[in-house]
Amino acid sequence: MARAAMPHPSGASAVHALADAAPTPFWLDDPARPAALPALVGDETCDLLVVGGGYSGLWTALIAKERDPERDVVLVEGAEIGWAASGRNGGFCAASLTHGLGNGLARWPGELATLEKLGIRNLDAIGDAVARYGIDCDFERTGEIDIATEPHQVAELQEAAEDAAELGLDRHTFLDEDALRAEVDSPTFRAGLWDRDGVAMLHPARLAWGLKQACLDLGVRIYERTRATALAGDGTGMAVRTPYGRVFARHVALGTNAFPSLVKRVRPYVVPVYDHALMTEPLSEEQLAAIGWKNRQGLSDSNNHFHYFRLTADHRILWGGYDIVYRYGGGVRAEYDHHPATYEKLARHFFRCFPQLEGLRFTHSWGGAIDTCSRFSAFFGTAHAGRVAYATGYTGLGVGATRFGAEVMLDLLAGERTERTELEMVRSKPLPFPPEPLRWAGIGITQWSMTRADTRAGRRNLWLKAMDKVGLGFDS
Repeated sequence: MARAAMPHPSGASAVHALADAAPTPFWLDDPARPAALPALVGDETCDLLVVGGGYSGLWTALIAKERDPERDVVLVEGAEIGWAASGRNGGFCAASLTHGLGNGLARWPGELATLEKLGIRNLDAIGDAVARYGIDCDFERTGEIDIATEPHQVAELQEAAEDAAELGLDRHTFLDEDALRAEVDSPTFRAGLWDRDGVAMLHPARLAWGLKQACLDLGVRIYERTRATALAGDGTGMAVRTPYGRVFARHVALGTNAFPSLVKRVRPYVVPVYDHALMTEPLSEEQLAAIGWKNRQGLSDSNNHFHYFRLTADHRILWGGYDIVYRYGGGVRAEYDHHPATYEKLARHFFRCFPQLEGLRFTHSWGGAIDTCSRFSAFFGTAHAGRVAYATGYTGLGVGATRFGAEVMLDLLAGERTERTELEMVRSKPLPFPPEPLRWAGIGITQWSMTRADTRAGRRNLWLKAMDKVGLGFDS
């Protein structure tokens, strides 16, 4: 297939497409959104307190009750269930626990086959839970295609396909340009690697709301608009303070992710970075036919600054990623959610990828914080003599991996040696980020270097090579 010349959409065209976009997450702008439950007022006691009402906390509470229906579980959430990353992400639910095959091979080559097995088992369990609890979240296991848009990336995808084959992962299929464009048609596409069974697409907010209801049905007591402000030992248990009360618990599981951990020594390991996305209006039958995409896979390109995109149940396209916005000091604030310059850039990139959709409008634009760590995948630990467990640092791949993290936290709190807790990935920590202003400067240099590599056939400069050597990275 001959390559068409690359179109260059104007800024005016992008601005026009964004003119009516509501500055709110599409997934949360849903009549199915449940009302918030009352805040905690006074004192509570329980066996297990879960802090955080995103996927990490919800899966922990749910699995804790599944393991022991008699366990008394309380969950507190500072705002509303699913309002943060769990209701703002792209809805890519991946089996990978290592932020992709390449990162896993670089960091845990000796146990990657086990990690892949556990990841598939985890994704299977998510699908089973969605069915068992009747969660209406548009769960569809269509897989994901990693896309080469530059010549050097074609060879990288071919190498990744060979690595997958050596690990016995037969679900990966390399697609040349013709095969890829037969799946989804864009003049920017050169090749692809399709993970046919390792990723599901879903409605992320409805998954969170469905998990909330499942927890309630099993007897979990949930308090929303109840921010945990302090954590301290209390005899043989723990006490967590909230604005209007306290919770006394034998054990505490922390699922706060991008927000500052109640275990202060964990904070240097995580920085919040902001990711942004757009949602189009529904495509017509003619527009869908123009791009193909009949198999509804999730898609992402292979640049350092990458885009991710997918179809919704009502045939919209979510288009997100590219910029990774870090704010000096690492705060998480509502005013950081929006970045108009990124929205315009994303819109221009969208029409460059799909020029046949020129004239399509965007209905929603939004952003949110991601809990990034230097190894791009979750890390785990305990505090207060094993009475507190945490899992954090998912780096944008938490839709699926948080369920695995919940099981790790519960194993750690139980003091059990399991296949999960014996993993080097679980027993080790990433490198911490340096304090400010070194953190801000280092992230800035890394961002510049990544952009430079994208424009120079992937060649990594001395800064990136040094970061690779010591295992310190930055991603979303």
